[in-house]
Amino acid sequence: MRRLPVYLVLDNSGSMHGEAIEAVKNGVQVLVATLRQDPYALETAFISVITFNTDAEQLVPLTDLVSFQPPDIRAQGITSLGRALTLTAEKINDEVVKTTPDRRGDWKPIIFLMTDGSPTDEWRPGLEKLRKAKPGMIISCAAGLNADVSVLKEISEVVVQLDTADSNTIKKFFQWISASISSSSQKIDLSKKDVSQLDELPPPPPEINIVT
Repeated sequence: MRRLPVYLVLDNSGSMHGEAIEAVKNGVQVLVATLRQDPYALETAFISVITFNTDAEQLVPLTDLVSFQPPDIRAQGITSLGRALTLTAEKINDEVVKTTPDRRGDWKPIIFLMTDGSPTDEWRPGLEKLRKAKPGMIISCAAGLNADVSVLKEISEVVVQLDTADSNTIKKFFQWISASISSSSQKIDLSKKDVSQLDELPPPPPEINIVT
């Protein structure tokens, strides 16, 4: 079975404290519960959760939807985005099965990166490592108006922005992630091709603005 690896790379720095981090935790739970109802996603999607504050940590390794247990995410520290990019690259290299002449590996990973601020470390070396890991789509989300959109535009071709980082808007973002994973799983099953373009995903709701 060829898996569709999905990495949720989530900012849990101190500025996410309160309503925002609770919305993120609830969003992850709803996302997985929704995907469990989708036979395509249930068969192919594997989810990992990586968080970053003063350091980066993989809270959930790449896990099938049935076995997935939502992690306890707490807000603290600063925004070490570079560490998060480096760790994501390392986990892709460790966990994703590569295609060889003798076998078909996993599908290219989809990364959903969400942050509400600006990096507090040197992030470009981490980005270089991530590019060498050759993920598929990287979708970056600027949660609120304090997020540094210019940095996110260097990381990924697809950047979306939430006007606010309140519970309703973050909930909408995770619902869109869920729909995107579902449609990606179905496309992979039917076309046998990686998902690589924004127009291959469902259109985002009004609360989510595509940054051009």
